[in-house]
Amino acid sequence: MRVLVVEDEVNLLTIIKKRLQREYYSVDACADGKEALDFAEVTAYDAVILDIMLPGISGLEVLRKLRAEGNPVPVLLLTAKDSIEDRVRGLDLGADDYLVKPFAFEELLARIRVMIRRGVPCESSGEVNVLEAADLKVDTKSHQVWRGGQQIELSSREYAVLEYLMRNQGIVLSRRAIEEHVWSYDYMGGSNMIDVYIRYLRKKLDDGFEEKLIHTVRGSGYVLRRDS
Repeated sequence: MRVLVVEDEVNLLTIIKKRLQREYYSVDACADGKEALDFAEVTAYDAVILDIMLPGISGLEVLRKLRAEGNPVPVLLLTAKDSIEDRVRGLDLGADDYLVKPFAFEELLARIRVMIRRGVPCESSGEVNVLEAADLKVDTKSHQVWRGGQQIELSSREYAVLEYLMRNQGIVLSRRAIEEHVWSYDYMGGSNMIDVYIRYLRKKLDDGFEEKLIHTVRGSGYVLRRDS
């Protein structure tokens, strides 16, 4: 999935870009409206994250021009204030959603996923959407999970931990690595949170199955692999 991020706050732009890349999105990033329009003219995106307050051409004007050109890309507006006027104008111009700063990265991810599911994604580059380990299957596009043919409901963070483990099958991941990958930049949680979510995943994915997939490597972290 390819995403364009348009944000004039350099630190926030960098954080959003890096976190999306950790979630395996391809990301283009820029800090002004003119450059955003140039990007959108030559690249088909699955979603655009667009700050309203931009230097030069505003985010709302960028949105207006995109829609005037017939570009149907899903657009999520970022606003520094919960202004009804800004929200209404943005939605009237064709925005798909909005998010008020400051926000949790987990919520941004969830809103992007919803927009992409609702929209018509651009042609994919042959990316494999289903990850498998034994009878465990993870659809990275719909974020659905099955084990033994049975669909399993996961919270967004449970899913994020699982997908990271699945994409690194056979590799021991430290608690620090998992925490940095999954949690948002404003997270200030305790060091045992990864253990808690691993316990949740084991209960949902391993309990009741003879073959266990999530393993603890004492002193190192966790690994998802088939029993040898």
